[in-house]
Amino acid sequence: MFESFLGGIHPKDGKELAKDKPIEDMPVPQELVVPMGQHIGAPCTPTVKVGDEVKRGQLIGTSPAFMHADIHAPVSGKVVKIEPRPHSGMGSCMAVVIQNDGKDEWADGLPLTRNWQTMENEEILAAIQSAGIVGMGGATFPAHIKLKPSKPVDILILNGAECEPYLTADYRLMLEEGAKIITGTQILQKLLGVKRTVIGIEDNKPEAIKAMEQAANGTNIEVAALKTKYPQGAEKMLIKVISGREVPMGGLPMDVGAVVQNVGTVAAIADAVEHGLPLIERITTVTGDAIKEPKNLRIRIGTPYQAAIDYCGGFAEQPKKLIAGGPMMGMAQATTAVPVMKGSSGILALTAEKVDHGPEMNCIRCGKCVKACPMGLVPSMLSILSERQAYDACRDEYGLMNCVECGCCTFVCPAKRNIVQYIKNAKGVIRAEQMKAKAAAEAKKKAQEAAEAKKEAEK
Repeated sequence: MFESFLGGIHPKDGKELAKDKPIEDMPVPQELVVPMGQHIGAPCTPTVKVGDEVKRGQLIGTSPAFMHADIHAPVSGKVVKIEPRPHSGMGSCMAVVIQNDGKDEWADGLPLTRNWQTMENEEILAAIQSAGIVGMGGATFPAHIKLKPSKPVDILILNGAECEPYLTADYRLMLEEGAKIITGTQILQKLLGVKRTVIGIEDNKPEAIKAMEQAANGTNIEVAALKTKYPQGAEKMLIKVISGREVPMGGLPMDVGAVVQNVGTVAAIADAVEHGLPLIERITTVTGDAIKEPKNLRIRIGTPYQAAIDYCGGFAEQPKKLIAGGPMMGMAQATTAVPVMKGSSGILALTAEKVDHGPEMNCIRCGKCVKACPMGLVPSMLSILSERQAYDACRDEYGLMNCVECGCCTFVCPAKRNIVQYIKNAKGVIRAEQMKAKAAAEAKKKAQEAAEAKKEAEK
């Protein structure tokens, strides 16, 4: 058994609602709404126009920006609208709306068959990039960028912890499609040239541990049983527990020679490299005490939440809160019109009994949030300073940007303060200021270059 990290919590996990439900292929709805922003980085621009006929797997969105992930049609049909639509993370985002023609015809050449063992690393990376693969654990970082680290790495860690309460999509994937996960892992071993590979799974998932051990038999891939504690699945926690290395404040996994990928991402990479399949579907858990029949669904990107909820029998009772993701790190939603995206690990509907905890009060300086913080921060001070709009102090004196936004602080707070939201607000302001300063610097540079060019032309 691996040692655990400092801090963390043990929330009721709620996984019993869906953990024994095998993955079901959800029927494709009549209309799919495909947002152009489904990743960290620049949103894509549509490559199609209203009235165009598209095929399943066809490119429908891309960007010249370095940090982006291409977007593909999840179904064959007709583009009926290109307009802003509700978005689970951005509020609203430009989306391509496709009317399903019921044929589900693949784009020309898909799917194909390739032998990854004979492919060059550049070909593997290109296949991952052209498939639009992103981190499917929720971070949505473009995979082709993460898999081309600028520093040498010697350990690959697969995240099968799924520590977020209620969610069981990765668990079912490990039980049912372990061989595909192992294939994707071997592809990444070849690509990265690492010396050690470990799949980390919490010890409250013995069936998943056994399934992955069987799938990895005969390979050099380790399966590690990790102590069950939230947020065990956070990137920095996994690296610390499995390798003993500590990612420095403001640093990245590659700074300590590590790459971390979610098991769902690795399965999608296997499909992309072996068969050329773009990321147009994923496993999503639809669950919560307000859902009649919780399920784990293989679901097309662009499926509205309401369609997924209806497929699960609808609401058992009207939910008090609808969440994209899990209860700790997910985001509350105002409408069921938001679509499933590449990072949609769960659709969670909770009744008032689960979410009503009383009014927020002032901080009582009890220190419980400090004890729970896995990053060793002082969340209480960060929340107070954020309330006062002292954002520079948050960043410079209290390590604001090192927060992983796990929500442990909010969970343990007896004053019912939404500490993590104050921290997110502060980080949002800091990032906005950084982007504004960067844009101003670029504009100044361009103006100077234009002035110099004009001078040269006048000589």
